[in-house]
Amino acid sequence: MKTMHGLGWLVVCLAVVLTVGAPAFAGEQAVKEECAAKVKQAVEMAQKVGMEKAIQTLNNPDSPYVWKDSYVFCLDLEKRLVIAHPVNPALVGKDWAMSAKDANGKMFFAEFIRVAMDPGEGWVEYVWPKPGETAPVKKATYVLKVPGQHYCMGAGAYTE
Repeated sequence: MKTMHGLGWLVVCLAVVLTVGAPAFAGEQAVKEECAAKVKQAVEMAQKVGMEKAIQTLNNPDSPYVWKDSYVFCLDLEKRLVIAHPVNPALVGKDWAMSAKDANGKMFFAEFIRVAMDPGEGWVEYVWPKPGETAPVKKATYVLKVPGQHYCMGAGAYTE
C-alpha cells in the first residue's frame, strides 16, 4: 500500500514538473533574428581566420555556431556542395541542390544557392520536420554569401 501511495506522489510530482517546466523548454527554439546574427558572425569569423579554419569550426557540433535547435551550415556555391554541417556530417560533400525537396516539392537547397548568388543574402521559407518529429512545419533559413568567396552560410528557425 505504501508503494502505491509513494508511486502516486511520484506521478503527481512528475506531472507538475513537466507542466511547469514545459515553458522553459519552449525557449530552446531559435528565432529568426538569432539565425541571421549567428550567420553574420560566422561570415565575419571566416573573413578573419580564413575559410579552411572556418569550415573546421562550423563542422564542430560543440562550436558556438550550434545552439538551441539551430546551427550554421556552409555551402560551396560553385560545386554546389555542403561543406559544413555540424549536426549531420553525412551531408558534407553531398550535392543537395537538385535533390533536397520539402514536403511541398520546394527545392530549398537550390533556393539557398540562388539567394546567395543574387542578391547575396536573404530568407528562404520552406517546410521541414523539427528534430525528432516527422510532420513538416514552416521553417525560414537565412543565407549570406561570404564576400569575395564562392561560399554561403545559413541557419534556420522553425516559425510555427
